[in-house]
Amino acid sequence: MDIEELRKALLRMPHVAETMQWGANLVFWVGDKAIGGKMFALANLEGDGRAVLAYCAGPERYAELLELEGIFPAPYLARAHWVAVERWSVFRRDEWLSELAAAHAIVHAKLPKKVRGILELPASERKRLIVENRARLASR
Repeated sequence: MDIEELRKALLRMPHVAETMQWGANLVFWVGDKAIGGKMFALANLEGDGRAVLAYCAGPERYAELLELEGIFPAPYLARAHWVAVERWSVFRRDEWLSELAAAHAIVHAKLPKKVRGILELPASERKRLIVENRARLASR
């Protein structure tokens, strides 16, 4: 597994959006950020020796994952039960996909009712709201 393969898989999940933030970090969101979506995974593209990926593990899985070699509490996000993974080889491909599908589901379940409602709208209407909200945010 590498970032390109992972990116393709994540973008096939329902309502996933991506942004570049905080330097060279590729952030994956459940629902676009402009409508109140929440991030569920963050890939470090700098290759600086820190984690290759951090993601929401949830309270049930968090402690279990920290027992695995190559996984540690995600900086700044550990209090929200996020873990960071040092290298791609920590998980096999199917394990990565399973972990990130679970992260997506955890974050989706925590979205506010209003945001979940927007995600249920037809794609064209949802896209219009995203464009409007981005324009409003940019004008601030």
